Amino acid sequence: MKPATGNREQATERASARGLARTAAPRSRLPVPRSLRQGGFSLIELVAVIILIGIALSVVSMQFSKSLENAKIQAASRDLVAALRYTRAQAIVKGQQAALDLDLQNNTYQAPGRPVVKLPAQMHMTLLTAESEQTSATSGRIRFFADGGSTGGHISVLMGQREWRVNVSWLTGQVVREELAAR
Repeated sequence: MKPATGNREQATERASARGLARTAAPRSRLPVPRSLRQGGFSLIELVAVIILIGIALSVVSMQFSKSLENAKIQAASRDLVAALRYTRAQAIVKGQQAALDLDLQNNTYQAPGRPVVKLPAQMHMTLLTAESEQTSATSGRIRFFADGGSTGGHISVLMGQREWRVNVSWLTGQVVREELAAR
């Protein structure tokens, strides 16, 4: 009698004689249907998603830069309004005239007793005030009196096509900021 391992060998020999031998199935090079594949993404799908993410990020960054630009010009015009109101308050409190000086060439302004403020490089100002308050072709001032009145006028803060105008009433000295339609 042969050992137990021999029985297996004999069975394999008999099966191969009949053409029933077990062999490993050769791997096919044909595409396997998606339902039979393991989960995952193809390279084309990954590239498409990366391109879509890139497009979305560029749109968001453009909107963010426009918002940032808008915030800068609004902040600059609000600071100018605050400086004008401070100057008016100083004139009333001290009981004497006070003026906000503007240098259009250097894009700066200065309230009494305060440091010079420079607008960002991409912004510029224009000034319309009483002729007596124009100190040169590129500079001038808006003067406030002890009773709260002023010489009046307006200052425009411009950036690209956007404009914010700061109006100063000559009678009351009231300071109001408004955004004008794009030019």
